[in-house]
Amino acid sequence: MRRQEQKQKTRRAIIDAAFSLLDEQRSLSNLSLREVARVAGIAPTSFYRHFKDIDELGLTLVDEAGLALRQLMRQARSRIDAGGSVIKTSVNTFMEFAVENSNEIRLLLREYSGISPAFRAAVSREIQHFTQELSDYTASHTGLSRQLANLQAEAMVRLVFSAGAEAIDATQVQRELLGQRLIQQLKFIAKGAVHYGGSNR
Repeated sequence: MRRQEQKQKTRRAIIDAAFSLLDEQRSLSNLSLREVARVAGIAPTSFYRHFKDIDELGLTLVDEAGLALRQLMRQARSRIDAGGSVIKTSVNTFMEFAVENSNEIRLLLREYSGISPAFRAAVSREIQHFTQELSDYTASHTGLSRQLANLQAEAMVRLVFSAGAEAIDATQVQRELLGQRLIQQLKFIAKGAVHYGGSNR
């Protein structure tokens, strides 16, 4: 294997190791370089060939979690384009993601209000990207003004993330009930936005 390919493989192993160590008990600030290196199967000194310090690794994890969210959004849109209900399909897709990528969701939720200003700012940017994509989609498919589409998107994203926090450790039955409740709540928001937009023209 060429040197660059090996370097990329090792970097990936470090990132995956760090994600695997994040759970309901541990945040980015609790990760130790030595433990990440051990799980990744490398010597601690090798870590520094890929990241300046554990904080730089943390910012990379936030970027990766944000990218996964945006990919989720695109996946939901492709399902919708194939004939699915916008809100129901989006909720089902997000719930699947929350279960399969619970550590990514935990990371974003925890660091959004965490003690590190750098991590808070990074998570805020990722959530803003996610909100902007939803806002753009809403504006182009509903006829809402940009301002209303953005307000609707912000409300929906906050609600979805709140539900995501509950879904991570819920049972299958609890997740189904949570999903049904979330669908109804998002419909209220969507209908309210349309009504508000129509009454202010």
